[in-house]
Amino acid sequence: MILPVPLHRTGLTAVASSGNARLHARTIGPRTGHQAGERALTPERQTTTVVQNPAGLHVVDHPAHAPDGKLPVVVLVHGSLDRGTSFARVVRRLPDLHVVTYDRRGYNRSRPAAAPARSLEDHIADLVTIVDGRPSVLVGHSYGGDVALGAAVALPGVVGAVGVYEPPLPWADWWPRRTGSDAPVEDPGAFAESFFRRVVNDDAWDRLPEGARAERRADGPALLTELFDIRRQESPIDFARLTVPVVLGRGGRSIPHHRRAIDALVEILPTGEVVEFPDATHGAHLSHPDAFAAFVRRVVELAKKEAL
Repeated sequence: MILPVPLHRTGLTAVASSGNARLHARTIGPRTGHQAGERALTPERQTTTVVQNPAGLHVVDHPAHAPDGKLPVVVLVHGSLDRGTSFARVVRRLPDLHVVTYDRRGYNRSRPAAAPARSLEDHIADLVTIVDGRPSVLVGHSYGGDVALGAAVALPGVVGAVGVYEPPLPWADWWPRRTGSDAPVEDPGAFAESFFRRVVNDDAWDRLPEGARAERRADGPALLTELFDIRRQESPIDFARLTVPVVLGRGGRSIPHHRRAIDALVEILPTGEVVEFPDATHGAHLSHPDAFAAFVRRVVELAKKEAL
């Protein structure tokens, strides 16, 4: 039996599932306005700064408007063919939190980084350097979720909780596989365009200015490398070593294998909480920034409880 429990002033509905003691489902309500020129829904934060990173990554620090040393740093990790600025609307809704965003190696402003990333492990190592030993929570979208989970395993006692929205599990035998394709013979720019059209849609690609299309095509080598690398026979993440709370997000309108990945993780993880975004698809951080910000806050809340 599913019992809804209203939560005050958050737009969330908590749902307890009696069928699985490890699973707690929460439903995040519909999006609110997020038009161009919108105002932040909470007080403005201090000026953001670009942080020097040893690997040459483009890292942006968003200090809290009223710093609280008791709260963890929130690091947001973007997915494939994306960039840190895709979280801009979410960041504006978290001015009371210290948030860090960055372009993963090979993407956008991190393309000049010293060496291209060759594996998921490289991206995990980069995130470890960004955390830099600070008490943190990690929230990843799509492939960024795999990076966040791997970094949490690598940083016991440092990462207090993790949030992941529809992370891919290509090593699962039920995950769809492309046929007749081999990474070395793919044109990276064409592959990036095809990926964007498939994951977003054709109209969105056609509306992009030519400069933006060129930027996405330039991200093709990083995209191609990471998507082919993560096609493995076994999971590259040792989930048994992941002992911190994990919040698992998925869209109510997302495609079946993205939704199924969350069910699979519930069975694997020692502890897990599922958050449903009823009207969202895969790009919830863009389409539902209020709901995604609430998702981030839930991860912070669990980290605070874990620290008590």
